[in-house]
Amino acid sequence: MKIRKEDNVLVIAGKDKGKKGKVRFVYPKNSRVLVEGINMIKTHSRAKAQVKQAGLIEREATIAISDVMIICTRCNQPARIGFKTLEDGKKTRICRSCKEAID
Repeated sequence: MKIRKEDNVLVIAGKDKGKKGKVRFVYPKNSRVLVEGINMIKTHSRAKAQVKQAGLIEREATIAISDVMIICTRCNQPARIGFKTLEDGKKTRICRSCKEAID
């Protein structure tokens, strides 16, 4: 997976196009990510044992991983991601435009 937890991403498609956020969870089997403050939905909830609040609850829903683009930490632009093997054998992610390591 090219996008990981705690990455800053830009939404490039959908109702929240142009918004930025931090990845909270990644679901690789479904190719989806959960981003802070993006794709907000309202769900109805019933009170249970005086612990859970009843009513409408607003929360984030997952978004397709193809609809987000990582923001490079060096050039502060949305970037495509490549991989590079270092001299010590480690594999790291790089920005395709500025060739700088993202990790």
